[in-house]
Amino acid sequence: MSRPPELFPLFAELETLEGVGPKTAKAMAGLGVERPKDLLFLLPHSGTDRSRKASLREVVPPATVTVEVTVGAHFPPRSRGRPYRISVKDQSLEFQLVFFHARGDYLKTLLPTGQRRVVSGRVELFDGIAQMVHPEHVLRPEEAGELPDYEPVYPLVAGVTQRGLAKAVQAALARLPELPEWVDGPLKAREGWPDWAAAVRAVHAPTGAADLAATAPARARLAYDELFAHQITLALARAQARRGKGQTSVGTGVLQRKVLESLPYQPTGAQIRAGSEIAADMRSALRMNRLLQGDVGAGKTLVAFLALLIAVEAGGQGVMMAPTEILARQHLEGLQPLAAAAGVRLEILTGRDKGGERAEKLRALAEGEIGVLVGTHAVFQKDVVFKDLRLAVVDEQHRFGVAQRMELGAKGEAADVLVMTATPIPRSLALASYGDMDVSVLDEKPPGRKPVKTAMVSTQRIDEVVAHLQKAVAEGRQAYWVCPLVEESELVDYASSEARFEHLRALFGDRVGLVHGQMPPAEKDAAMARFVAGQTSVLVATTVIEVGVNVPNASIMVIERAEIFGLAQLHQLRGRVGRGAAQSTCLLMYQAPLSSAGERRLTTLRDTEDGFRIAEEDLAMRGAGDLIGTAQSGLPRFRVADLERQAALMAIAQSDARRLLAEDPSLESPRGRAARALLWLLDQDRAIRLINVG
Repeated sequence: MSRPPELFPLFAELETLEGVGPKTAKAMAGLGVERPKDLLFLLPHSGTDRSRKASLREVVPPATVTVEVTVGAHFPPRSRGRPYRISVKDQSLEFQLVFFHARGDYLKTLLPTGQRRVVSGRVELFDGIAQMVHPEHVLRPEEAGELPDYEPVYPLVAGVTQRGLAKAVQAALARLPELPEWVDGPLKAREGWPDWAAAVRAVHAPTGAADLAATAPARARLAYDELFAHQITLALARAQARRGKGQTSVGTGVLQRKVLESLPYQPTGAQIRAGSEIAADMRSALRMNRLLQGDVGAGKTLVAFLALLIAVEAGGQGVMMAPTEILARQHLEGLQPLAAAAGVRLEILTGRDKGGERAEKLRALAEGEIGVLVGTHAVFQKDVVFKDLRLAVVDEQHRFGVAQRMELGAKGEAADVLVMTATPIPRSLALASYGDMDVSVLDEKPPGRKPVKTAMVSTQRIDEVVAHLQKAVAEGRQAYWVCPLVEESELVDYASSEARFEHLRALFGDRVGLVHGQMPPAEKDAAMARFVAGQTSVLVATTVIEVGVNVPNASIMVIERAEIFGLAQLHQLRGRVGRGAAQSTCLLMYQAPLSSAGERRLTTLRDTEDGFRIAEEDLAMRGAGDLIGTAQSGLPRFRVADLERQAALMAIAQSDARRLLAEDPSLESPRGRAARALLWLLDQDRAIRLINVG
C-alpha cells in the first residue's frame, strides 16, 4: 500500500521547513520529531499570557508581561561578568531590560535609543526596581501583531528553543492537507469534534488553559484518532492471526477427567467458564489468541494445564513458557502432580540444559514422546522442533509484545496461543495492550483459600512485629520479610536488607535466610530452596521477583516501608501468603507521617483483596505508564491520548475499528481509504503491512 501523495509534504526531510537547519533537525529527534508530520502531534503542554498591557502597573511581579516601551539610555557593563542594562519606559513606569553576555553593537541595533518597541518577558523586582531579564520577544510596533495573545509552550530538548520550535510547527501547519473524514459521522457529531485539519490547527493555537485540557474538543478528537489507529492495527493483527488457519484440536476429555478426579476440590465456576471458552477456540479452525487474566491465586495454572491436555488428547503437544528460570521451575513443580495423574510426559527446557541431556530432550520432543514442555525463551531457539505443536501458553505477558506472540505461533503449524497474566489490568489498558486478543477472566478464588488478614503498623512498632514473628515461628510457621528498594541504589538497598537480616539473625539464629539483587543466581536459588524446604523460617528479600516461589507453609508477609511500593506490587506480594491451610497475615509497615497518596494506597489494600478493584484504583492514582512499567510493557506510547483520562474513548475506538474492518476488511471503502491516510500519519506501519498481506 503506497503512501497517499497528499501526505508527501508532511513526510519530507525536516530541513525542508523554513528555519530548520541540520543541527536543529538532529536535536529535534530527541523530541521524537523526524518528519514535519511529527510536529503536528507535538502538542503544547502549557501557555503564556502575552496579551498587551498598557503598563507594568497592571501586574504584580514576578509575572510575564507584554508592553510597548520607548527605549532610553544604554548602560554597558563596567567590568566583565556584569550585565548590560537598558532603561525603558512604558505609559506610566520606567524599568530596566537586563542582558548577560550580550554584544553591545547587537543590542544597539535591536533596541535603538529613542525608538518604540514591544517587549515581552518575565518581570521581577530587584531592590524595588522592576527588571526584565532577557526579554523573550523584542518587536517593532508594526510587527507586534505576530505575537499571539496566548503563546503555546512546547516541550524542549537541548539544542531546540521555544521560538525555533514554534516557527517549525507553523511551517508544518502550512503544509496541512484537507483529508477525507475517518471518524464515524454520528460519533463525531455527538462529541462535537472538529475536522482533522481544524483540530490540528486548534491545538497549536490555544486561547487559554481550557484549550490545553484533555477534554478540549480538538485534543479529544486527536486522542481518538490515535486510539482508533492503534485499534485498527490490533484488529488487523487479530484478523491476520485468525485468518492464519489454525488447527482443529478436539479433546476427548479422558486425560482432563483423570486430572479433575485427582484434585481435592471442585474447580470454580470461573475456571469452568474459561476452560470452555478455550476449548471452543481450540476446536474452531481459526487460530486462538486468548488472554487468561486471573488474580493472584485464582487458579490459572489448572485452566492452562487442562488446555494443554486438550492438545495432547488431540494427538499433539503443548508448551508453557515462563519469563525466568525460577518461574519455569515453579511451573514444572506445580504441573508435575497433574501430569502424573494424567499419565503425560512433562519436561523442562531452559538455558541450563547442555550437551547430551539437551540432545535427548530435543529428540523426544521431535518424535512426539514429550506431551507437555515447560521452558524459558530457550524454547525459541532454532534447533527446538516439535512433532506437532498445538498450543503455546505464555506466562506473564508484560515482557512479551505482539511480535513475540507471532514468533511463538510460527513454531507450530499455526499453534493456538494462550497468554496468562496474574496482574489484573483495568479494561482500558487491557484494550491498549491486548486489543488483538480475546479475554477470559478468572474472578473467583478457589475454595479453601482463606482471605489474608491485612494490617497497617507504623515502623515505631517494629518490636511488636518481631514479637509476633517469634511466636509464629515457634509454632512452626514461615514468614517473608520484604525490604524496600531504598533510593534505587543497589548499595544502599543491599545495606538495608543486610542490616535487617543481621537484626533478625540476632533473634532467630540461622533460621533466617537472605535474598537480594546483588547475589549470584546460584546462591539465590540455594537460599530459596532452603526456605522452600523449611530449613529457614524467615526469608529477608529485597527483590520482589525472587519471591515468586510457592511456599504453602509461609503465612506471614511483612512489607517494610510499604508506602513506597506501588499498589499492584503490594497486591502481588500479599498473594505470596494465604496459599496453605493456616490463617495468613500481611503487615504493611509504614513510616509516619503518611502522605495522602500513601495512605490511600495502603487503606485500599487493607480493605479489599479484589485485584481488579485494586488495579482500577492504581490506574486512577498513578497512570498507565507507571502501572505496567511502560519501558517493558509493550504498552504503546501515545503522543496525545491519555489512557487514564480518556479510557472511555479506548473502548469506543476498539468497537469502531472492529466494526469498520468487519464491513471493509481491506479498507477499500471511502471511510476505509480515509483510515489508511490516518495509519500513515500515525506511523502504524505494521497495520499498513498487514493490509498489504491481506
